[in-house]
Parts: sequence; structure tokens; C-alpha cells
Amino acid sequence: MCRWAAYTGEPIFLEDIVSRPGHSLIHQSQNATRCHTAINADGFGIAWYDRRAEPGLYRDVMSAWSDPNLKSLTSQVRSGLFLAHVRASTGTATSRNNCHPFTVGCWSFMHNGQVGGYDRFRRDAEMLIPEALYPHRKGATDSEALFLVALSEGLDHDPRGAMERASARFIALARAKGEGPHLRMSIALSDGERLHALRYASDAEPAPSLFYRWSESRRGMAVVSEPLEDAEGDWTEVAGGSFCTFQGQSVAVEPFSPRLARAAA
Repeated sequence: MCRWAAYTGEPIFLEDIVSRPGHSLIHQSQNATRCHTAINADGFGIAWYDRRAEPGLYRDVMSAWSDPNLKSLTSQVRSGLFLAHVRASTGTATSRNNCHPFTVGCWSFMHNGQVGGYDRFRRDAEMLIPEALYPHRKGATDSEALFLVALSEGLDHDPRGAMERASARFIALARAKGEGPHLRMSIALSDGERLHALRYASDAEPAPSLFYRWSESRRGMAVVSEPLEDAEGDWTEVAGGSFCTFQGQSVAVEPFSPRLARAAA
């Protein structure tokens, strides 16, 4: 299991989420408490938005706590919308191209969880990516494939529906290959204007954890795998089967349910 954190609000230094809090993302990379794997050392990445539509992107295969460049970057860069991720591989190689977040155009995307049986339908999943989007396929992860399929399903104008349809297509492929079609995920994605997050599991297992909290001091919303401070008790846990859209202090929560019929249409 990976860990991630995202932020939207008044511009802050990236370190205010990534490294400063008592249970910051870097701390979680060594001492995660709400997942099966306490250590997340298979690379990290940050995508941040500033004055251009496309996000900046920094990724590396080093452990997040051991890269001095990450510490320097997060102490100098300010952003009002960013996504950060520390990776624990579920089988694919530790390489820069397999580190989250993934970006295409104005979109950034990161995932924590599992796509059950992916090795059995990897080739079929690759075939779901349209030719126009396939040049963006840089790595080998199920997460990046899901992102590119979601883009092909209309992410630009219907983020929730596109993620539902892409997820449903992966579940259908798993079933066709005789795999138990479990899909467990907490995902954050953004087009540079809004931050979206979803929590979902297709089987009886709990979906990976997901929380959010508005901070008056930061004037912004943090959306995270785990609360950033043990003493802060006002984090809201997102229920499984939910799709959230964050803009300012407002949080719109909608049901998230992959629809096989819509995926086949």
C-alpha cells in the first residue's frame, strides 16, 4: 500500500504538507499506521500547479526521507494545489516512470490500492488505451493504465463518470480472465482547477483509508491517506463508495459505483 497527500487552497509551501507536520507524508513513508505496509520506500513524486495549466512534476526512485533535493524543493516551492505520493510497489519495478503522480496535459493522478489479477489481463488493459493516448504510457503500473483509460472515458468533462467507467472496464476484464475482480483504491486527481478524490473497494475488504480537513491557519483543504497530526481530531473520514470534489471550503460527496453497462456502451 502507498500513502499520499493532496492540498487545495491558499498557496503554501509544499513542506507544510509533505514534511513539516508530525505525521507528514515523509513520516508516513517510514511509519504508516493505516495500511498493511509501514514502509513506503519504492519512490515518491509531487505534481504541483502554479501559473501554467500543466503541473510541474518531480519524481524519483529514492526513499522520500533520503532525498535532499526533495527537502530543498518543498521548502522553496509554493502552490495552491498539489498532489504528493510515496510508493510501496505491488509488483512492478521500482523506476521513475512507475512513480506517482502521473500527468497528462492539465491532469494529475495518483492511486493507492490494488487491481486484483492485473497480471492476468495486463495486455487486455493496454489495449483499452486509445492510440492517441498511448504515447503517454511511460511505465508498467496498473495505476497509470487506469488513468489513461479514464482519460479516454471523458475525464475532462465528467470526472466521476469517467472513473466509474474505467474502473468497470477493469473489473470486466478481470472477470473475463477468471479472476476475482477486486479493485481497491483511494485516488486523487486534478485538472488544476478542482481536486477530486475517491474511495472504493469492489469486494468485502475495506477500501484504502481517506480523510480530509479544512485548516483555518492554512486556509486550505488537506486530503490524505492518514491524518497529518495525531492531536488533530477533526479529520473527516471518507466512506467507501464515495467520490469527492474539493473547491475552497466546499466538499461535494457523490456515490461512486462502477457501471459495467455504461462501460460497454
